[in-house]
Amino acid sequence: MTELHDTAARPERAFLVGVRDEEVRAPEAESLLRELAGLVKSLGIETAGSMMVGLRARVASTMLGSGKVDEIIAAAKAEGADSIIFDKALSPVQQRNWEKLSGLDVYDRAELIIDIFASRARTREASLQVELARLRYSLPRLAHSYGDLHRQRGGRYGTKGAGEQKIELDRRQIAKRIADIEDELVVVRRSRATQRKRRERLGLKRAAIVGYTNAGKSSLLNAMASTADVVAEDKLFATLDPTTRRLDTSSGSVLVTDTVGFVRNLPHGLVEAFKATLEEAADADLLVHVVDASDPEAAAQFATTMKVLAEIGATAETLLVYNKIDRLPDRAVPSLPFDGVSVLTSAATGEGLPELVAAVEKALTADARELTLRVPPEDYAVVPLLYREATVLSEDHDGEATIVRCRIPERLGSRVEKYRVD
Repeated sequence: MTELHDTAARPERAFLVGVRDEEVRAPEAESLLRELAGLVKSLGIETAGSMMVGLRARVASTMLGSGKVDEIIAAAKAEGADSIIFDKALSPVQQRNWEKLSGLDVYDRAELIIDIFASRARTREASLQVELARLRYSLPRLAHSYGDLHRQRGGRYGTKGAGEQKIELDRRQIAKRIADIEDELVVVRRSRATQRKRRERLGLKRAAIVGYTNAGKSSLLNAMASTADVVAEDKLFATLDPTTRRLDTSSGSVLVTDTVGFVRNLPHGLVEAFKATLEEAADADLLVHVVDASDPEAAAQFATTMKVLAEIGATAETLLVYNKIDRLPDRAVPSLPFDGVSVLTSAATGEGLPELVAAVEKALTADARELTLRVPPEDYAVVPLLYREATVLSEDHDGEATIVRCRIPERLGSRVEKYRVD
C-alpha cells in the first residue's frame, strides 16, 4: 500500500527572543516581545516558542554568552522552529554566526518590519521606498549569504520554494540600484509635491491622521468621509501610502489624509525612505492623533508616535482620538500626557464620530467670519466657491445681484472682500 504524505507547504515556525538590558527594562522588554509576536503573526509566521534573556555584557560575535546561545538554539530546535527572530538588532557578523551555530534562519526586528512593509506595498512609490530600505539594510550583510537573499520581494517569506527570487548583487551593483531608486523617488516626490500644491491652491485646510500602527486610522477616515475607500484591515501596516479625502462639514470642506502607522524601534532606514509619505503629516494644519484605547500598551504607543512626529517636524495643533472604546467595558481610557482636546470614538460602531467631525471642523475653521456679500451676475462663479469652501447661511437676490450671508474661513477673505456689504 502506498503511503501518502502531506506535501502542502506549512507556515514557517519562528522562535522569538526578547532581550532586556540597561536600556530596556523587564516590563518594556516583555511588551516588545508581545509586539514582536504580533509582527510575526502579520506575516503568516507561527510562533513556535519564545524566551526572554538578560544581557549584562555584550559579546561581539553573538551578542549573548555561549551558554545562553546554546540554550536558545536547543529550545528553538526542541519546538521545531525554522527560524529564530530577535527583538534586538543584530550586527551582520552576529546574524551570520547565529545561523552557522543553529543551522536556522535568523532575523532581527528591523528585518522583520522591512518584510512586513514589503508585503503591504501596493503602489510604485511604496515599493521603491521598501526596496531602498531593504537594500540599505542588506548592503553590509552581503557576506551573510547570497543564497538567502529571498528577503527581496518575490517568493513567500520564509520559504525556499518555486518562484523565489535569488539576487546575486555585489556591493557596486547594490550601490548603483540604491542610486537609481533615489533618482526615481525624486521624481515621485516631485509629483507628490505638485499634487500637494494643487490642494493648497484650493485653499482647503488639511488634517493628517497619525498614530501607532493598527490604531484604526484608516477605519476612522472611512467612517468620517462616506466616499472614502481606504484599505482598512486588522493587521499591522495595512496603510503605506497616504490617502487624502475631502470631508464636508457645516463650515465648509477640509482635506483629511491617512498616513502610515508608527511602531517602536522602527528601522531608521524606513523612516528615511518614507519621509515623502510622512511629509503629509509635517505639512498638515491639524494632526488627528489616533490611539487604540483598548491596547494595554497605549501609553508607550502614544510616546512612540509623538517621538516620530517630533523627528519629522510635525508641530501642528493636535486633536487626540481615543479609538476602539467599544472594546472598553468600563469606558476608562488610558491616562496620557496630553492636555489638549480629546474625543472618544469607535470606528466599528460609529460612536463619537459626530463629535470627532465637529472637533476637526472647529479646529480647522476657528478663524471663520460671518459676512454678507453682494455678488454681481458677472462674478456669479464666486457663489459656488462659497458653497464649496465656506458655510452659506442664506442666499437671496435684490434684482441686480446675489446676496449671500455666509461664514468664511480667513483664507477666503481677500478673494471676497470686494463683495462685502457692511
